[in-house]
Amino acid sequence: MKIYEALQWASSFLKKHDRDENAGEILLRHILNISRSQLLAQLRDDLSVNELELFKEQVTLHGAGQPIQYMIGFEEFYGREFNVNHEVLIPRPETEELVLGTIERINRLYESNASLELADIGTGSGAIAITLKLEKPTLTVIATDISERSLMVAEENSKKLDADIQFVRGDLLQPFLEIGKKLDIVISNPPYIPIGDKEKMSNVVTEHEPHRALFAGADGLDMYRQLCLDLPRVLKEKGLIGFEVGAGQSEEVEALLKQAFPHAKMDIVHDINGKDRMVFAEIGF
Repeated sequence: MKIYEALQWASSFLKKHDRDENAGEILLRHILNISRSQLLAQLRDDLSVNELELFKEQVTLHGAGQPIQYMIGFEEFYGREFNVNHEVLIPRPETEELVLGTIERINRLYESNASLELADIGTGSGAIAITLKLEKPTLTVIATDISERSLMVAEENSKKLDADIQFVRGDLLQPFLEIGKKLDIVISNPPYIPIGDKEKMSNVVTEHEPHRALFAGADGLDMYRQLCLDLPRVLKEKGLIGFEVGAGQSEEVEALLKQAFPHAKMDIVHDINGKDRMVFAEIGF
């Protein structure tokens, strides 16, 4: 079968299964290890029996709900490739906006030569922590996660991208509370989906991505409640907090932060799709 015929088959198959029709191209480029321009130049070339067999197998898997990122083993985030597997959440474009918003506030609030310690809570693949370290090399970055297997993925990414990060296993802010450590900046994209929403979600997400990184109690706010309870004991007198939130949760998360830090400057930020997606708190400035 020629490349263009295989792509036509994949597009038709994926459309029938309500998947992105362009996924076939991504999978085939990965199998053949070629760029998009190379693929287009080779559309009339024949695929080997093994290549075609593997391609059909992967397209069928995606049709059944397997995320492409887990099949090809990576996702792009902030212009870099991060390894991903079933132990970590696939980084989303919205989270790039959390990183950007954090960098903008660091640049505005602190001196350029300030010695700052930042913690990324629930790091998963390490995308937030590693990106912040690479974009702001003067930061001391600590990344935590409750899962040893998630931390293994994050450490792999930090080595691949040459980012000097300290990784700590622990539940939310517990590692810092236990040693009495104070931080300048705390960033987190915690689980925030109400457990009841599971039934309405795509099986691409619910059957493949780790539930510990997705769901957080009846209203999705369990992690924010615990973080806001502990943050006053972890944050320095002058500090910055940045949370990613689920659409529609920003006011409730802002209220939790106000309860913890009554005099903080709060900022709800909408993402590129117009959804309330981030809540920032500036304390003591």
